[in-house]
Amino acid sequence: MSNALISTERVLADAAVSAVDGRIVWDPVKSLWFSGHAVLGLVALFYLPSVAGVVAFLVLSAITLCAGHSVGMHRLLIHRSFTAPIWLERLLVWLGVLVGMAGPMGMIRAHDMRDWHQRQVICPPHPSHGAGFWQDFWWQVHCVFRLGSPPRFVFENEVADDPFYRWLERWWMLQQLPLAIGLWWIGGIGLVLWGVSLRIAVSLFGHWAVGHFAHRKGHQGWVIEGLPVQGYNLPGIGLRTFGENWHGNHHAFPHSARLGVEPGQSDPGWWLIRVLAALGLARDIAVPESKPDREGLRRADPRPDPHPLPANPPMACDDRQDAPVVARRDSPTGSKAPGRRHQGL
Repeated sequence: MSNALISTERVLADAAVSAVDGRIVWDPVKSLWFSGHAVLGLVALFYLPSVAGVVAFLVLSAITLCAGHSVGMHRLLIHRSFTAPIWLERLLVWLGVLVGMAGPMGMIRAHDMRDWHQRQVICPPHPSHGAGFWQDFWWQVHCVFRLGSPPRFVFENEVADDPFYRWLERWWMLQQLPLAIGLWWIGGIGLVLWGVSLRIAVSLFGHWAVGHFAHRKGHQGWVIEGLPVQGYNLPGIGLRTFGENWHGNHHAFPHSARLGVEPGQSDPGWWLIRVLAALGLARDIAVPESKPDREGLRRADPRPDPHPLPANPPMACDDRQDAPVVARRDSPTGSKAPGRRHQGL
């Protein structure tokens, strides 16, 4: 196998780049951000318990993780698996920033650098989640992996030149302030700690945990031959992760807006996209059949059809005749998807 580094749409590597020569270093801002919210979240749990706090935590977690992170950040901004009006795209991305992981550029960079590493002949233990449970937790939540000779990272113009995204990237931590002020006005400091600090701490821990286990073991419907890191599905937690647990499916079909592609795989993020499509707010929705299979893709279990959807339905996101049409690889619209269709993991 060639040792030449593979480039992706956003990560460009030349002969001077190394994907393995780097070091894992403590990131004080990242570490203190999580630790501070974790401590305040524990204060909310043990010293300020309330029904209103639980409701605020659950409702705000569902909105920010499903509409914001899964749909807005991951499926829309990073993978461009569907399109939406710019006002809606910005709203969804803003909700994703409220999860507390990073700004829009930071999320794209973190996602695509991990994807880039996982496509090379050798993937270091940090981007592959190759360490043990607690060591990987420390690495991912409190540290960064810095390459000595990193590749060049290129953002698409529609993101790099967007003044709202540039502003959001600069002030992403401060986006919690309007929410905190509103919660304070409604219910005081207890509601703030439940709806902001505890939510952020649980969201960051949960995001890491899903990524950790989804790259190590679980159900595997597909294998990408030749790649050092495979994706796995984590059955039973589709509702709690809003579909992000179907990571093996996502490795197989990274362009697809639908992550729960098999029968019985709950995918609330996909359900939300269908609602937006029914309202005329989402179009050009990609599904597994919208693009040719990835090189090296094969079934990991003996099933006759690698795609669970019908071969030629009138529309792939619903069975009603008035449902929005989804771009398919065997239709004229399949080659006209707007923006960059990133193939990341």
